[in-house]
Parts: sequence; C-alpha cells; structure tokens
Amino acid sequence: MRMRNRHARALLAGTTAAVLGLAGCDAQGGDGAGAPGTRARQAKPSPTSLWDTSPDSVAAVGDSITRGFDACGVLADCPEVSWATGSSAEVNSLAVRLLGPAKAATHSWNHAETGARMADLPAQMVRATAQKPQLVAVMTGANDACRKSTAAMTPVADFRAQFEEALRTLRRALPRTQVYVASVPNLKRLWSQGRTNALGKQVWKLGICPSMLGDADALDSAATLRRATVSKRVEEYNTVLKEVCAKDARCRFDGGAVYDFRFGTAQLSHWDWFHPSKDGQARLAEMAYRKVAATTS
Repeated sequence: MRMRNRHARALLAGTTAAVLGLAGCDAQGGDGAGAPGTRARQAKPSPTSLWDTSPDSVAAVGDSITRGFDACGVLADCPEVSWATGSSAEVNSLAVRLLGPAKAATHSWNHAETGARMADLPAQMVRATAQKPQLVAVMTGANDACRKSTAAMTPVADFRAQFEEALRTLRRALPRTQVYVASVPNLKRLWSQGRTNALGKQVWKLGICPSMLGDADALDSAATLRRATVSKRVEEYNTVLKEVCAKDARCRFDGGAVYDFRFGTAQLSHWDWFHPSKDGQARLAEMAYRKVAATTS
C-alpha cells in the first residue's frame, strides 16, 4: 500500500491541498463501542490454560496498516498511532492496553513494513523473535489482493504456504509465544465508502489498490466482476488465516472481526481514503484487545 514514485507523491500532495477543503468528514462507521480503559495487568490463567490474557511483551508484524501509514500525514508511516504498538493516547494501542504506557514503551516492537505482503512475513518473524515477545500481533494480506490486476493477486495456495512458513519460523525460536491474527479488511466496503469522496477517487487514480479501486465509478459488468473477484480472494485469505491459526494451540484468529467491521469514512485516512485514520487505528486496537484479553477463544 504505497505510492510508486516521486511524481505520484507530488501529485498526491497537490491534489490533497486542492481538494481537502471540499472533502467532507461525513459518514460515521463502526458499532459505536468505545475503547476500554487501559488494563495493564490481569489475572494469570489457570495452569491448564495455554493462553495468557496478560502477556508481558508484544511484537507486531504486517504491512502499512500496522505502520500507521497516512494516519498522521501524506505518504508517511506514523508508528506512534499503530493499533498494535503505538504510544498515542488517541489510539490506546493493544500494547498500551495490555502493558500500560510505560511498559509498552520498552516492551513492544513494530516490525511491520509498508507495502509488505504475506511473502514478507517469515522474515519479519525472524526479526520479531529477537526480542522474545510473549505475543506477536499479525495483520497482513491486503497487499496480496491489492495488485495491478486480479491475475497478479497472490494465489491462495501460496498465501497459505507463506503463512505456515511464518508460523513455523516463529515456533522454531519461540514455541510458547502467543499469536493474534487479524483478518484482512473488507476491501469492497472500502471502495463503497471512499468512492463517495471526490478526494478519495482522485488519490486512488495514483495507483492505490487498482484491482479493487481502479475506475472507482465504473459499474459495468467487467468492473463488477473485477471487484467480486478481489472480494472472493480476500475471503479465501481469511479462511486460510483461520484454518492455519486453528492448528496452533497458542494462536487466536479474530474470527473475522476486522473484515466484518462496518467502518465509515471517519475510520479512513483523509490523505488517501484507504488506510485507517487514527480513529480507525483505535477501532483495530479495541478489536485486538478484546480477542487477546478474552478468557476463552
């Protein structure tokens, strides 16, 4: 999820400056649930439980969403607002909710990379294991579907093999570390929300997720089929995440919470109308915390 050249960067900045004043922050999304207060420590699980609801450290892996890309400014990572490890009080990240602000500053690490796909996850896992985290938070897969064309999307079998390799990489080094896996967001809903904004559609023309967002106003049969193909692939990716995670006793899939979340434009970056805004990052943090802190999966 990144621009490809300096021309695109310059055009985006100019387009943003020209159109931002006309762009409304209109629709509100989500289920209306507020973020819970920080709960730095919780009761430890029973000796028979494999899941610890209060891990002592958190590492994050994934793509630009976990880097907070475009949440604070144009074409820039903003890890301080990351849903997983950010320090921002506005977001109240997963790490802050679990560890408290002070400990999160020294016991959480963000190894995600803007533009990363599932094929990049094993290498990120290698870096994450260096800190020996008790929990690894994973969010990746959107870039596997966001390609120049539907034909260029990562095949499902490859996506599965890459995710399995990433978990094996983690397990070889840290057999007891827990894993939280977020589902791939609903890219078709993102199209349906962002296309209502003039700025969003102009920015998308610069090459953001063309498989889904290209020709945003087109409603002909070819465009409809293209978007349906991307949607189906995202659903297949989420099935892979669920199935592979289910084979690991210390892995929790979010149950499709991120995919099912009915976000609105308030949860989208008003720089690119694609990545999460600070509000969107806060919603992701809350969904992750609910799953990690639950006494049952």
